Amino acid sequence: AKKIVWETDGAKMVHIPANPSDTRKREPVYDEFGDLVKPAKIIGAADAFFMDAHEVNVGQFKKFLKSSGYKPDEAINWNQVYKYSPTDKHPISRVTWHDATAYAKWAGKRLPTEKEWEFAARGGLESKRYPWGNDESLAGDYANYGGTSGRDKWKYTAPVGSFKSNGYGLHDMAGNVWEWCDDWYDSDQGGRIRKIHKVLRGGSWLSKTLLYADSLRVASRKEDNSFNRYDNLGFRCVSGSDFTSGTSVGGDFTSEEGAPLPLAGNQGVIEWEKD
Repeated sequence: AKKIVWETDGAKMVHIPANPSDTRKREPVYDEFGDLVKPAKIIGAADAFFMDAHEVNVGQFKKFLKSSGYKPDEAINWNQVYKYSPTDKHPISRVTWHDATAYAKWAGKRLPTEKEWEFAARGGLESKRYPWGNDESLAGDYANYGGTSGRDKWKYTAPVGSFKSNGYGLHDMAGNVWEWCDDWYDSDQGGRIRKIHKVLRGGSWLSKTLLYADSLRVASRKEDNSFNRYDNLGFRCVSGSDFTSGTSVGGDFTSEEGAPLPLAGNQGVIEWEKD
């Protein structure tokens, strides 16, 4: 698998192949009089992309704050952050979706769509319950979640990369911290979409395999207000063709064509590796 190191934040990233089932649709465009300007169009299958091998850690987020000039909507409670993520190698937590998006923009990347996230989390496996397969007894070797077993010796978050990776080389796709996705969560009430909640995937250190509808499952999803900060919310980034996603309903969404982000392999990459 191709692996790179991203220059801005020093993140290790791995290549995720194209998902043939992930097609993009351009919504119809109308002028001010209601006449059709551009019809709806299937754009085609999504491209391959690169994803951070690990969740963004405390050290990377501190570098972002110091170098970008970004100011969160409220001051980050570092005492609370360090209680659950005590070193620079632990995942950053207590970040809003807006904080995560600002970080991604600074780094020259973006947040994954929900469909991208799930495809990557499966690691090449099909119809399996967890990123490592169906054997729940192996959870402690791959995920930091409620309780301790296997490799899991942490009460709260674990340093990123402490557990085995999935088939694509991604760590902590189950457990540690929930990860923000780009998509709005489907919150259709009375025919109106309330763009308040964003999608979260992956479960966290608080998760138990039989709690929260088994949130370590690859298909498990959750929503939260995009301005909320909790001790188990974090994120990771991707680099690839950018699409502005719409409302995500069970992992499906429509999107419009967007300007491409720099694909890995440009000036943002400082190192290439290949297994």
